[in-house]
Amino acid sequence: MRLASTLMASAIVLSAGAASAADLTIVSWGGAYSTSQNNAYHKPFMELRPDVKIINDESSNEAVAKLRAMSEAGNVTWDVVDVEGPDSQRLCDEGLAMEIDFDEWLAAAPDGTSATADFGPSLINKCFIPQIVFSTTFGYRTDVAAWNGKVPTSLCDIFDTENFPGKRSLEKRPKKNLEWALLCDGVAKDDLYTVLSTPEGLQKALAKLDTIKKDVIWWSAGAETPQRLADGEAVIGSTYNGRLFSVIEEQKQPVAMLWDWQVFDFDGWIIPADVPEDKLPLIKEYIKFATDTQRLADQAKYISYGPARASSQPLVGKHADLGIEMAPHMPTNPENQKNYLVNNIQWWADNQDEVEAAFQVWLTK
Repeated sequence: MRLASTLMASAIVLSAGAASAADLTIVSWGGAYSTSQNNAYHKPFMELRPDVKIINDESSNEAVAKLRAMSEAGNVTWDVVDVEGPDSQRLCDEGLAMEIDFDEWLAAAPDGTSATADFGPSLINKCFIPQIVFSTTFGYRTDVAAWNGKVPTSLCDIFDTENFPGKRSLEKRPKKNLEWALLCDGVAKDDLYTVLSTPEGLQKALAKLDTIKKDVIWWSAGAETPQRLADGEAVIGSTYNGRLFSVIEEQKQPVAMLWDWQVFDFDGWIIPADVPEDKLPLIKEYIKFATDTQRLADQAKYISYGPARASSQPLVGKHADLGIEMAPHMPTNPENQKNYLVNNIQWWADNQDEVEAAFQVWLTK
């Protein structure tokens, strides 16, 4: 899915350069997700504010490291940054993200419900401004001759290379891979993080991943798995559910979803703690607009991620181009969450660096 070169309309300025007072540098993930933001937030905001130019940066997967470096150099050049929940926690804990007064920054619901009540449990820390609920799950080719008519029905089919031979596409990070490995090695859902908190538990997870390591192609960008599935380079792989929706429903590739043990996560904005003071009014204006009830519902017209505010959810309707109802494609659809995990944000915030180091060592073996 090679969307990076075409996903931004001409209104979005891709080139770097000296930013003026009316520029906003917004960092996100690229691909279908940035397209949905462009359609739901960026374009409408710039129509209201034609003096504002949004500079799009696709560096969210490096947000923590880059914000640390910017802070140390005393030169923060980003205004709004899209991050997953655990990264927001790390940035908040390290003082690199601004603490937010949610009822000041965010619009109330149309019926007057306060923003804090409307967003509810998605307000996971004092710095995180929620946008969507998404999941990381698996897609698979539906036409693999070597499978003799069988299709994966369980997460643990990922580890069954006898019945489901072929290359797997997995993210080159420990998060989610370790939980899935332990689940398929017999660890109960409620015990996952207790087990992972021990050296023996971490090694148990890595040992399970060892059983398919030679069959894995590792990915760093969410667009890689859909492209590999479309090309036939991989027969099954993990990525964000919205990416899979795009390759299945928009591109009509022979790919299907495997929702078993999808991992729920929140995605949203943080504001760098050292953002220039004179930028704050424009940043606040953008954030209030981009997170209001209608805008978050509008995003679901373009990608299958659930809006983070309660008042947006009843407004989710049909896909803007395909005309199909979007609710069944959401990770929060009851049919899709018979088995699921919620990313343990605090555990990963506390353990990410140490576990990441061990995972990278394992990768080199």
